Amino acid sequence: MTAYGAARLVLSLALACGAAQAGDKAATWLQWGGPNQDFSAPAKSLATSWPEGGPQQLWSRTLGEGYSAILVDGGRLYTMYRAEKKEVVVCLDAKSGETIWEHRYEHAPSDGHVYGYGAGPRSTPLIAGDRVFTVGIAGRMHALNKSDGEVVWSRDLWGGDLGGNVRGHGYSSSPVAYKGTVIITVGGENAGIVAFDQASGTVEWKALNFKNSHSSPRIVDIAGEPQLVVFMTEELVGVDPNNGQLRWRYPHGNQWGHNISMPIVVDGDTIFLSSVQAGARGIRLVHDGEGTEAKEIWSTRRIQFYHGSVVRNGDWVYGSTGTTSPAFMAAVNLRTGEIGWRERGFGKANCVEADGKLIILDEDGVLYLARATPEELVVLAKTQLLNRVAWTVPTIVGKILYVRDNRQILALNLG
Repeated sequence: MTAYGAARLVLSLALACGAAQAGDKAATWLQWGGPNQDFSAPAKSLATSWPEGGPQQLWSRTLGEGYSAILVDGGRLYTMYRAEKKEVVVCLDAKSGETIWEHRYEHAPSDGHVYGYGAGPRSTPLIAGDRVFTVGIAGRMHALNKSDGEVVWSRDLWGGDLGGNVRGHGYSSSPVAYKGTVIITVGGENAGIVAFDQASGTVEWKALNFKNSHSSPRIVDIAGEPQLVVFMTEELVGVDPNNGQLRWRYPHGNQWGHNISMPIVVDGDTIFLSSVQAGARGIRLVHDGEGTEAKEIWSTRRIQFYHGSVVRNGDWVYGSTGTTSPAFMAAVNLRTGEIGWRERGFGKANCVEADGKLIILDEDGVLYLARATPEELVVLAKTQLLNRVAWTVPTIVGKILYVRDNRQILALNLG
C-alpha cells in the first residue's frame, strides 16, 4: 500500500469509528437486544445503498467459536468465545479490534451436550456500572471488572444450591440489570429465576419452579409497574423484579422446549410471542382486583420465529420464520395476527432496526440492507460477508456495524 493509501485508510478509520462516539458520547450497546432490549439502534443518516463489495470494512480479526453478541461501551467491545478448550471473555478496542484484555477459564460443556451446533458460548454479556456479567455454555457465571477483566465473583448456575436445568444445546440466556441486581434465568427448584447482588454475587432473591429455556428476561412496564417478562420452557411469565413474585403466566410449549425469541410488549397489556412448532400468539393481560390473567386474542402457526431476533415497528413485527434454511422473512400484525407478507430467499436470519432500515444477517453470512413496511420488504443491497454459521445478532452503534461468525469479527461503516 502506498503512503497516500495508508493515510487515507487511517483517516477513514478515525472518521468512521469516531462517528459512533463524537456525535453521541453516550452511544452504547450494553445488553442483549441493545439499549431497550428491542434490537433497535438510535442511528441516523445511514446509507441507502452499498458498493458492489458491500459496506466499507474498517477492520476484521479472527475470533473463536461462539454466538455471543457484541457489546459496545466507552470505545471498547465485549463478547465471548471458545478457544483451546477454554471459554474466553474478551475486551477489544472498538477502533482497531485489538485485544485489551481477556479472561480465560476452563469449563467444558455438560455431559450430553449437542456438539453439532458447537461448543462455544451463546449467552451475551451484560454491562452494568463498572462490571461485565457473563454466563458460559455450561452455566458458569462471572462478574468481571470492566477495566481489566479481573474476577469479582462467580457462581455455578447448574450446580451447587441453584441446580439449574441442564440444556443439551448449552446455556443461552442473557442477564439483565435491575436496581443493583443482575437477574438471570436458572431453572432450579425454587430457583427458576435468580437475582444476584451486582457487587457481591449474593442471592437477593430466587423464586419459582419453571424450567429455563433459551430466551432472556426483559424488564417492561405493565399496568404502570415494572415487570420481568420471561419465556421459560413451557410458559411465558410476568414476575415482580423486586422479589420474584409471580404476577401471571401463559402456557406456550413445544416438543423441544425451545422458547427463544423474546416477547414484545405493547401498551402495557398486549404481548406478542412466537416459537418453533407452537407458532405465534397475541395475548392480552386483563387486570382485576384479584390479580392478572393472560388471555389469547389470536394465534397462527404460519409464523414461527425461532432463534433469530425480531423487531417491531408500530403494530407490526418483522423477523425470520422457519426452523431450517431457506427460511422466510415475514411481517405479522401483533394485535390481530394478520400476515402482511412472507418473502423467500433468505437463510434463517437475525435483524436489527436502525434509521428506518432493517439490517439482516442470515446464517449463511449474507448481509442485507432493507426497508420493511406492512405491505412489502424491499432489499436495497446485499453482500456475502461472513461464513456459515453466522448466528450472532449484529450490533450497531452510531454508523458502525459489528458482526461475527464462528471464525471472525468485523467492523463495518454503514454511513
